[in-house]
Order: sequence, then structure tokens, then C-alpha cells
Amino acid sequence: MGAGASSMVGPEGYGRGWGQTSLGDMPESCVAAVLLYLDPLEICQVACLNRAFRGAASADCIWAAKLPANHRYLAALAAAADDDCGCDGAAEGNGRCCSSAAIKKEIYARLCRPTPFDGGTKEFWIEKDKGGFCMSISSKAMSITGRDDRRYWSHLSTEESRFRGVDYLQQIWWLEVCGEIDFCFPAGSYSLFFRLHLGRPHKWMSRRGHASESIHGWDIKPTRFQLSTSDDQYTESECYLTKPGRWILYHVGDFVVSSSDEVTELKFSMMQIDCTHTKGGLCVDSVFIYPKDHRYEEECILCQKIL
Repeated sequence: MGAGASSMVGPEGYGRGWGQTSLGDMPESCVAAVLLYLDPLEICQVACLNRAFRGAASADCIWAAKLPANHRYLAALAAAADDDCGCDGAAEGNGRCCSSAAIKKEIYARLCRPTPFDGGTKEFWIEKDKGGFCMSISSKAMSITGRDDRRYWSHLSTEESRFRGVDYLQQIWWLEVCGEIDFCFPAGSYSLFFRLHLGRPHKWMSRRGHASESIHGWDIKPTRFQLSTSDDQYTESECYLTKPGRWILYHVGDFVVSSSDEVTELKFSMMQIDCTHTKGGLCVDSVFIYPKDHRYEEECILCQKIL
């Protein structure tokens, strides 16, 4: 029995046997049923096995299940951004990524690339491995008290920001940074973060460093963060800003989107308004919105929730 079974398998494990069948003879519909349980990166990997897997891995039914529920809305924004910059939205084929004829795999690939909007002050994209929706909002899109006064704030150009620039606080008594976004987020649970850096970042001989002499005031009183949505979700938290010389994601709070077809109005802020002391030496880069189960590439600090 063992010898008979082994005769079915060739040198590579897919050899011919009694019925002269192999893994390549599986119907694409059967292969597709298996691929539905895999993540997008895994689907791309198994597409290299043979023709049947390669064909099934490009099927619309596979990638439609991996796309956000409102992918047509997102693809339309991506197509508009491509028109503005003169880019080709679709990597392959003749259809635009927002058309009904577009291949779902191409739409997924396009949405994995950042899409700028609102004058380039905001970006969104989906995770390559999970398809989760992400967004980044530049400090340029936020209201910052005293930003126009160069005694307090200045703009720094840096490659360490997605937006190639950050707002740098030299010194101030009253810190208040506020922002908002109205957007049709795909349904799901999200976390919001402020991306901050203590110290003025710089590079010398290709080595990263920071100027720490202007950092002061952040260890006296905690910085307060707020997050609210149009459906009355609200979170308030606080945290001492620490660890100079590093970009830190300060977790403000979480929110839930129940419908992909409705606009969610999101407001967020950070404040340190104790006027008994000045504070300074802070870079404000952006706000990030990630799926709640996102794997973070940078250090994350959970702020203490205020009840």
C-alpha cells in the first residue's frame, strides 16, 4: 500500500500516478475556494506553484473579498489623485482602477500605494498583507496656536516625514494642536495616534541625531489628547512626552465605524495649556489612523485614559 501510494508522487511531489493527475490538474474553482482563506501576500506566493493557482490567484472573486467594502469610493479618489499628478492609476490592463471593468487585483494593488488628497496634506492606503485601511494627516492640515509667529514655531524640511516637512515648536506657553477629517472610512475598529519627536532632528555624515538643548517643559505636566466622532464616541487621555531623539506614536484612543457608506466626522487634538511654565523642542509631524490590530513599525506609547 505504501509503495502504491508513493508511486503517485513524482520527484517534486506533484508527479503522475495511477490516474496521471497532479496538483496542476485541480480546477481553478477548487483552488479559488482555498485561496479565499489566505492573506493577499500568501495568495501572491502560491500563484507561483502552477498555471491553475496562477489563474485562480487573479480571479475577481478572490480579490473582491480582500478589498474594503467601499473600495469603489476609495478607487475614485485614487483615480482623481492620479489625474492630478499625471500618473497611470492601473499597473496593467486598459481600464482605470475606479471603473466597473477594472480587475479587482489591480484595484487592490493601486490602493496599496498612498493616495494624497486635500492638497497633499492627507494620504490614505491599505495594508498589503491584510487590506486594512490606513490614513495619515499632516500637521499642515491642522490648526496650531501661534504657528504664524516665528518666535514660537518654524517649519522644518525632513525626509523623516511622509509629507517631507514638520512643524517645530521652539518655545510657547500655550500648546494647542487641533484637526478634523470627514471621510467614508471602511467599517471596522481604528486607533488614532499623534506622531511626535522631542528634539530637532538632523543628519550628519548619514547618521541620525537630534538637538536636545531646547527640549523643556514636557516632564512638568502631562500633555492631554482628545478624540471625538460624529456619532458621539469620545476619548480623552494624557501622557508625559518622553524619549527624545525618537519618533513616537502616542495612542490617543480608538473608534469604531459601523457603516462604510456614511461619512464619519472625526475631531482630534493635543493640548498642554498650563501657563505656569513654557515648553519647547517638539516636532509635530502628523496624525495616523490605523486598524486596531495593525503591526506598528515605530515605537508606540499608550496614553492614560481619563475617565
